[in-house]
Amino acid sequence: MNKDSIIDILSRIIHPEYEQDIVSLGIVENVTVENTKVNFRLVLKRSNDPFAASIKKACEEAILAIYPNVQLNIMRLVKDAPKKEKKADAEPSGLKDVKHIIAIASGKGGVGKSTISVNLAITLAQKGYKVGLVDADIYGPSVPKMMGLENAKPMMVEIDGEELIEPAINYGVKTLSIGFFINPEDPLIWRGPMSISALKQLTKQGTWQNLDYLLIDLPPGTGDIHLSMVSEMKLSGAVIVSTPQDVALADAIKAINMFRQDKIDVPVLGIVENMAWFTPEELPENKYYIFGKEGAKQLAEKMQIPLLGEVPIVQGIREGGDTGKPSVLANPITARAFEIIANSLINQLK
Repeated sequence: MNKDSIIDILSRIIHPEYEQDIVSLGIVENVTVENTKVNFRLVLKRSNDPFAASIKKACEEAILAIYPNVQLNIMRLVKDAPKKEKKADAEPSGLKDVKHIIAIASGKGGVGKSTISVNLAITLAQKGYKVGLVDADIYGPSVPKMMGLENAKPMMVEIDGEELIEPAINYGVKTLSIGFFINPEDPLIWRGPMSISALKQLTKQGTWQNLDYLLIDLPPGTGDIHLSMVSEMKLSGAVIVSTPQDVALADAIKAINMFRQDKIDVPVLGIVENMAWFTPEELPENKYYIFGKEGAKQLAEKMQIPLLGEVPIVQGIREGGDTGKPSVLANPITARAFEIIANSLINQLK
């Protein structure tokens, strides 16, 4: 199995409307074959193509009929937007009316960065702001589930002659995630350039329109995706998420220093301490410091950045993430914590 054999299989699939094969029509792009893994994109002639689903299914069946053990990843995401002449330093059309773009980052995985992003976005929306959220955790997109948007299928729309992606909306937050375009049970096995390209399209081609805040939920770490995302967008700043223990704080320092690099130079707006203590919901005044006490506060003082707030471990936070009804909507302990964080963030951006 190689790239040519996959293209040959796909060339036998006919588009019912145009009566030509999808390879000749230019619908098939970016075919890659790595061992038993096959990736490619289906770039449709128009955003609302009624045959899109059946064509994708035909591709799957045709390839699996010959290579039954192949791992397939087919994206139906992008239709090339008409090219417009614009200045080299012009803001991408999808982002031109966004007031503040904020990166939510962590040096370490498992600290609850997506939980913070989701609940913070909803809190800002509840305060009357127009808010968007991009799930940039390309290999572990959890935002669709946490936002109750697992079945969302964003469409492409034409605005001023340019095709953009219409975000899904829930709880007053516009949301885009790579998770909307892939099978949630399939691993996304992409090299860096493919991941970066997809994220750029999600971010720059979203119909964000007049947002007050666009939160970018970055993957953990300080790799290529981070450098590409933060260097190509006019970020208002970054928020660092950490838990109190030393292992997490050591990686948080790396994330802070990444944004402070001369070539990036993005203001670090502050740090959020997640899992700051355990509080039984029936005994809200009780605090048990499972992972240590005030680790992020001490780091904030050391790095001379604000401590935006602290979020306790509450059972409702986990339940809200699993059910798609974020805890900030119903749990007073969580709501109070994120109200403090949101107000602190707003003040940092004044």
